[in-house]
Amino acid sequence: MIEPTLNYVHCPDAFGGHRMAYWEWGNPQSTHVVVCVHGLSRQGRDFDVLARALCDKAGNDLRVVCPDVVGRGQSDWLKDPAGYQVPNYAADMLALLAQLQPTTLDWVGTSMGGLIGLVVCGQADLPLPVPVRRLVLNDVGPSIQWDALQRIGEYLGRAVQFDSVQQAADALWAISTSFGPHTPAQWLAFSRPMVKAVAGVPGRWTLHYDPAIAAPFRAMTPEMAAQNEALLWQLYDNITATTLLLRGAQSDLLSLETAQAMTVRGPKARLVEFAGVGHAPTFIVDGQVQTVTSFLLD
Repeated sequence: MIEPTLNYVHCPDAFGGHRMAYWEWGNPQSTHVVVCVHGLSRQGRDFDVLARALCDKAGNDLRVVCPDVVGRGQSDWLKDPAGYQVPNYAADMLALLAQLQPTTLDWVGTSMGGLIGLVVCGQADLPLPVPVRRLVLNDVGPSIQWDALQRIGEYLGRAVQFDSVQQAADALWAISTSFGPHTPAQWLAFSRPMVKAVAGVPGRWTLHYDPAIAAPFRAMTPEMAAQNEALLWQLYDNITATTLLLRGAQSDLLSLETAQAMTVRGPKARLVEFAGVGHAPTFIVDGQVQTVTSFLLD
C-alpha cells in the first residue's frame, strides 16, 4: 500500500512565519496537482483513501497534496489565535501553490476546506500559478446553518486525553455519527491521525490540534455569519472552475435549499447527494470515492 511523504512550506505571518505541513501522494514531478483540504477540526490524512484511489487511476501522472491547515496535524501552532481564520488559511494555500507550481490544478475541499476553496477560486486577482480547473465542494456552501455551527462549537477546542487510540476513536465517533456508516476498522484508521501522544505522559493521547482554533470560531455571532454569507456568495458567483457539489442528504450544515441555489448561480455546480450521510461525507466508501475520481480524472 502506497504511503504519502510529509513536506512543509513556510508561510508568512506577523510573528516571523510558520510552517504548514502537507502530505504528498503520487508523482512528485507531476505538474497536475489535486489539493485536498480538510474540515475545521480535521487534518490532511482524512484523504488517504481518496488520494490512493486518485493515484491508482491516474497512474504516474498526478500529485495529490493534502495540507494540515495551520494549528492542526503536523503543522505549527500560531502564536496569535486570532489568526485561525479562513482568509489566513487561504494565504497559506497561496504559499503552498507557489511552492508546488502546478500547470493543472484541481481542488477538493471538505467543509472549511471548501470555504478556503471559495476564497482561492473566487478572486481573479490572486497570484495563483494557474486557475483552478475543477472544484469539489464537500458539504459546504456560502450559506451555513447556524444550528450546525453551534453544534460544532460544543466540542471544538476541548482539552481531552485518552488512554488509547481506540478510546479516542470511540469518543470521536460519538460526535461524528453524521459522517455515515463506517466499519470499525475504517473508523479506527480514519481516527488514528486525529490524536498524538501527550508529551511526557506515556500511554496518554490527545487531539492533534491547537485548542485555540476554537477562539475565533466561538467569537462568531449570527450577525457576523450573515455578513460572511454575503461575501461568500459573491466569491461563489465569481468562480469559473467546473464545480461538483457533494452533500450528505441528512446534512445539518449545508441545506438542500442552499445546495439547489448553487446549481443555478455562479459556476452552476453539479449536485450529488449521498443517502444515509450528514455532515460530512468522508471519501472512504466506494461510491463517494468513485464520484470524485470520475469528476477529476475522466
